[in-house]
Amino acid sequence: LGDDTGQPDPPPGWGLFELSGDRVGDFTARPIGKLVTTFQPPRSAADPYGCGVLADGRLVTTDIGNNASGPPTGQLTLWFPPFDRGPTRFCKLDVAIGTAGGIYVDASDHIHVASARVTAGVLRYAPPYPTSDDAAGGCGRRDETGAPLADEIRRERWITASPDIPTPGGVAAGPDGTLYVSSMINGVIAAFDPAGTFLRRVLEPPSGESLGPEPISTGTPFGIATDDAGNVYYADLGLVIRNGSIGPAAGTGSVRALPGAKGAPTTLGAGLSFPDGVAVLP
Repeated sequence: LGDDTGQPDPPPGWGLFELSGDRVGDFTARPIGKLVTTFQPPRSAADPYGCGVLADGRLVTTDIGNNASGPPTGQLTLWFPPFDRGPTRFCKLDVAIGTAGGIYVDASDHIHVASARVTAGVLRYAPPYPTSDDAAGGCGRRDETGAPLADEIRRERWITASPDIPTPGGVAAGPDGTLYVSSMINGVIAAFDPAGTFLRRVLEPPSGESLGPEPISTGTPFGIATDDAGNVYYADLGLVIRNGSIGPAAGTGSVRALPGAKGAPTTLGAGLSFPDGVAVLP
């Protein structure tokens, strides 16, 4: 879980929790650790967000960086176990992502990261990745903050932002390999084949609706997730334009589902303030 505390103590980072229970309402979460890194000097506050897991158990996270203007300062960071004792070792893979968002890791350990500005689209990183936080493990450089930085990365823009998805924020994959990408500003979730070719919009506002003083009736999706049945779930921030500013309003957010990745969304929870992430527990 990303934790943007907005204060020096406790510092922003990612909390790690062990879940127990087998049904909604009975879950309990035991904290087991926290991941704390340095952030590139942004115009906006440090903002931890996405999280993914590589096949060998290493973690990858994103932090958003400058979220609306300024140079791209979002980061992709690789974390090395163990995660339950002391400061966790890490190596930054990228420190120049334009408004970094959600993460999807495929079966071959390609890391897909949604980017909403400057580098806008879905960026894909290819292994191998550093094996430790030092030069011997491929992490011999240092970033502007003095933190470990990968010697090199293999990054490509797998999906480019377009009128369908002008502000990619979340990325997830269905059981058939279809990629789903969310775009808050126009209220769209679009489907792409595994090669990154556009297929269709699976969510879009009703005709005549767009971002304005009242929330779009189908939502402004940010974080997204899928399940083994091919259903798509999304966190709707509830964006509005009020007093000349774009942002979520109190109680306008929701969590919704698209059964079978098609048709009208089903609301699972409403009246929320700033719901930005969603995950599915297998």
